[in-house]
Parts: sequence; structure tokens; C-alpha cells
Amino acid sequence: MSNMPNNQGRQGGGNRPGGGNRPGGGNRQGGGERGGRRRDRNDRNRGQQQEPEGPEYIEKVVHINRCAKVVKGGRRFSFAALVVCGDGKGQVGLGYGKAKEVPEAIRKGTERARASMENMRLKGTTIPHECVGVKDGGRVMLRPATDGTGVIAGGGVRAVLEAVGIHNILSKSLGSNTPFAMVNATMAALRQLRSAEEISRLKAKETETAPAASLV
Repeated sequence: MSNMPNNQGRQGGGNRPGGGNRPGGGNRQGGGERGGRRRDRNDRNRGQQQEPEGPEYIEKVVHINRCAKVVKGGRRFSFAALVVCGDGKGQVGLGYGKAKEVPEAIRKGTERARASMENMRLKGTTIPHECVGVKDGGRVMLRPATDGTGVIAGGGVRAVLEAVGIHNILSKSLGSNTPFAMVNATMAALRQLRSAEEISRLKAKETETAPAASLV
């Protein structure tokens, strides 16, 4: 038997039903234009409340001390960080943190400095009057200065003055030069500051009580 070519083709071979023009092939419903409202770009931010930003603090690491403990297997190191923190508007605090790693010691010192912040009485960008602070063997003298003088200080004294927000001042260290003593003496000097209203009020009270004391 000879294999004769089949010229007629199989049924459904050349023109299959639904081969060229399939229903929904070229123009599918919902292909070009999707149903529903387009999502706005701003919808992502809707419903999200903006968290209020906290006050910005000026943090300065004054000194990092390393302590070594000799044990059987060798030496173990620990670190202590002295940190000064202020808002630049009259508030300043001092913190001392200890840990086995430097970042952890700085973090502890910063937290303690923020927790112990105090309000200092300033006069613009300087201090209202001269003062001398004494603490832990340190003795620091502070004097007010005119605009453009700058912060004439160094070491721990400069860190405290910049953190509290003083830009024009004269200072002199008259005692110990250790960072801890200088910082504490500077803090003691700033606590002595009084405004002109407070000084006049104190003088008025002294004049009122002076005659009564003399009569007795």
C-alpha cells in the first residue's frame, strides 16, 4: 500500500474553532482598563499620624577612662564615660556611665545626664555676673564677655559651656586639671548665677530685716 498525501487536511487542523479569534483573546474585558478607583499616592500616608519630634540635645563626651582588672585568664577591661548633655537654651546635665564596652558606657552616661538636667540662669549668650565654682579639688572662674568674644575655655569646661548655650565667656582653671573635677567645678559655678531681678529682691529683703535685727 502506498502512502498517499492527505491534501484535505484534518478537520480542525487549519481552521480550528476559536484558533485565530478566540473569544476574549485580543480584547479581554478588564485588560486595558482595570475596574475600580485608582489608588492615590497620598493614600499611603493617610491615617499615619506624624510623631512630634522631641527637643534636640547637645551631647559631648568629655572623657573615657579604661580600667583593667587582672584575673587568672588575663586582664578584663571596663570603660567609664563622662558625658555632658544640654539643650543649648539654659539646661545642662552631667552623667557618668560604666560598662564593658565603650558605646554602652556612653549610652548610660547620656541617659543619666538627661535625667539630671538643671536650669541655669543666663543673660543672652553670656552669664550675668562673675562667679567661681569649687568642687572635688577643681576651681573654675567664669567671667561674662561681650558679643564676638567666643568661648575662651578648654577641656571639660568648654563642653559644659557649649552644652548650656553660652557663646561668649571668659574662664580660668585655678585648681585640679582632671576632667571630672573641672566639670563639677563648672557646674558649681553655673549654679551660683542669679539674675538682676533676683539680686534686687534679695537686697530688698536684707534691708527690711536689718532694722528689725538692730532693735533686738
